[in-house]
Amino acid sequence: MTSRFSELVLDCHDPKLVAGFWCAALGYKIIEESDEVVEIGPEDMPDGWTPELIAKWKERMRGAPPAPTIVFAPVPESKTVKNRVHIDVSPLGSQEEEVERLIQLGATRADVGQGDVRWVVMRDPEDNEFCVLRSLAP
Repeated sequence: MTSRFSELVLDCHDPKLVAGFWCAALGYKIIEESDEVVEIGPEDMPDGWTPELIAKWKERMRGAPPAPTIVFAPVPESKTVKNRVHIDVSPLGSQEEEVERLIQLGATRADVGQGDVRWVVMRDPEDNEFCVLRSLAP
């Protein structure tokens, strides 16, 4: 047996702000929101976590790996160093157009010493680094 990558948890000061950015960036939606966390997932994911939906999710997870959900958990401390784990996104259109779209959503370009590479390093509204890879377009 193996495991499935089911969710990614990111610490942040303002979960609603960061979740909103990533919903717009990835075409996700908020599937659960509480005082503790905001969880986002693919548009086809059901809202909330009832026992029935948990059972359906487990069944789905046993099949082909779906896109993971992302959970934003509030923490009191600020980010102080470069992330040890980051998100990579692959645009469906051109890389340049996606970078500009993400900037309009609140991202900024980042220089983390990457040099001349095929991807673009960016930061979300709370300075979490992520990369925009080459386009998936044919």
